[in-house]
Amino acid sequence: MTMNKYLPEGALISTPENREYTSSLYGLERARTEEKILEGVVDKCDNDTYTLHVDLNGVDGIIMREECVYGENPKDIAIITRVGKSVAFKVIQIIKEDGKRPIAILSRKEAQRECVNNYLMDLIPGDIIPAKITHFENFGAFVDVGCGVNSLICIDSISVSRISSPSDRFKIREQIPVVVKSIDYDTGRIYVSTRELFGTWEENTSMFMQGQTVSGIIRSIENYGIFVELSPNLAGLAELKDGVEVGQSCAVYIKSIMPEKMKIKLVIIDSYNSKLSTHQPKYFIDTEKVKHIDSWRYSPDNCNKLIETIF
Repeated sequence: MTMNKYLPEGALISTPENREYTSSLYGLERARTEEKILEGVVDKCDNDTYTLHVDLNGVDGIIMREECVYGENPKDIAIITRVGKSVAFKVIQIIKEDGKRPIAILSRKEAQRECVNNYLMDLIPGDIIPAKITHFENFGAFVDVGCGVNSLICIDSISVSRISSPSDRFKIREQIPVVVKSIDYDTGRIYVSTRELFGTWEENTSMFMQGQTVSGIIRSIENYGIFVELSPNLAGLAELKDGVEVGQSCAVYIKSIMPEKMKIKLVIIDSYNSKLSTHQPKYFIDTEKVKHIDSWRYSPDNCNKLIETIF
């Protein structure tokens, strides 16, 4: 796979090349001729026409409503929420009138069209790509996979350890690697996953030992026990204990680790309210070097239960 130049929005804005092209009218004219994808920060939106304005060092950059998003009719809120954020664009036209500031007609849609056609549609399931968290829904997290093109991580694809909300795992604007799960080549939609990057059961349990007391997060309380997350892809079952609540942090004693059953038995020593509702993700694949995986098996070899992904 060739080097990815179609990065999530915000990645280009501080680069020397982007500054060179956006710092002058001459640079913007070159960018139009060369069909360069650039970035700028939206400083305002007209509420009547939903036109975005990008200040380009003395040149007024204009993105009309119909040029904001490729492949769909954008919702008003999706346009308004770009204010104060970086957007990718191509320079379509430059208007110069005597006595007036030059106007650059920009298109985010055309930048996204190029990203989809020249990059995203060349991907295959199993490819590992960079992404940035943009917003959360109850059913999953939306990520920017290039030039503002959105993709969905379904909540079940975020991690093996179950969570009630994507905000339990990620933060808005967080930069993360994702693996391509599936691609709808007719609609151009792409679906991605992260759980395959958080390690197998054995890789995660190698960080712990029987007899240790470690920190965890209470993820669910059932009538037969309490599920405590030790890492994004590892949870154990603790005995019932009064006074604990979902979302609390806790100290747990590791009673036993059973690979053949893919189970960890825990005892909750103490629980407490904490602002830390997420574990810092540890990626067990070097995503700087590894750009594709064909399959992933979470389960230990000696376990009858099989959890795997075939791309």
